Amino acid sequence: MERRTNEEASRPADGAVGALAELAAAHAAKAELDRRLSPETYEAIRGAGFARHFVPARWGGSEGTFDDHVRDVAAVAEGDPSAAWCASIAATIGRMAGFLPEEAQRVIWGEGPDVFLVGALLPAGTAEPVAGGWLLSGRWPYMSGVHFSDHAMLCCLVPLARGGNEVRFLLVPRAAYTVEESWFMTGMRATGSDTLVLEPTFVPAEHSVARHDVISGRAPGSSPACHAVPLKAVSGLSFAAPVLGAARGALAQWMAKVAQKRAAPSTNRLLGVSEAATDAVLARTAGQIDAAQLLLERAAKEADRGGITPLVAARAHRDQTLAADIVVTAVNELFRNAGTSGASETGSLARFWRDANTGAAHAILQFEPAARAYAELALADADMGQGAEIRGRER
Repeated sequence: MERRTNEEASRPADGAVGALAELAAAHAAKAELDRRLSPETYEAIRGAGFARHFVPARWGGSEGTFDDHVRDVAAVAEGDPSAAWCASIAATIGRMAGFLPEEAQRVIWGEGPDVFLVGALLPAGTAEPVAGGWLLSGRWPYMSGVHFSDHAMLCCLVPLARGGNEVRFLLVPRAAYTVEESWFMTGMRATGSDTLVLEPTFVPAEHSVARHDVISGRAPGSSPACHAVPLKAVSGLSFAAPVLGAARGALAQWMAKVAQKRAAPSTNRLLGVSEAATDAVLARTAGQIDAAQLLLERAAKEADRGGITPLVAARAHRDQTLAADIVVTAVNELFRNAGTSGASETGSLARFWRDANTGAAHAILQFEPAARAYAELALADADMGQGAEIRGRER
């Protein structure tokens, strides 16, 4: 597989993200049937710079911002949310790999930064301690993009040489694992989020990192600023941005249908269609989508500024989950209002509706747990007379 070298531009060529969105949209119907993206779409994801987005510059990466990440992922999702989801995962797991020791980073990016990684936060599998590391084996479900991955960061509870256990990410190459088809879902069908299966494979200790370090943002000293961010402050961005783009795509499809109906006023009179009611749907759903975008942009900009406190991180997570709730509400109203034609299984509106609802069902986008965490910290902050903390950051 051809990779761009470290000397080539760290940012994608002008128009690469838009071209990816168009290509993904053209392949979307077949990708749904195949339950994975086309090779052409994956190469376009690579070419648009998603895999290298958070990779350190010393490996040829972009050391990109969260604000750019949200914007570009949402733009791709307007063409195909599944493609945007996989592009977002490629960037997100690439950021997590920046927490690995230098030797492991060299294994991943020594020949270039455009490497596809997969992974997940929940531990699975088993690790048997051996000299110099562990024998890792097991099954890891929901590995989005696994069919086109180059490496995997597998989360597992491992025994430590000094005693006790610790949840760690362990790096394994693509040649070590196989894929079992298990992804048969209502939406996000083309993400290919099948199960990774690993027979006992030796993983050196230098190819692993404690999950707590990744969650807390304790990156190595030479890491870029985009790594020194608590995971809670940004993890929801990876999944909310594709949902936001899906809502925009749904709105565009719905507006096209409305334009067709208004071109045939006799049909509108026959069906009792009210232009005033339709205008209200448009204004309300477009406003909801804009509001969700503003919430995600604020969270992304906060992460780019750095210095995230626990309360600010909790607010960011709250906003990411709330944004997902808002856009799903908008998409559901558009879908209901579109009439029978909008429910066609082969239509783009129905695909955006399926993808938005499935994407928003991800565990990290559930509002109630985020609300509890935020409320606990916000009330404690107010009780200590420090309620101005967040307002001070916004000045």
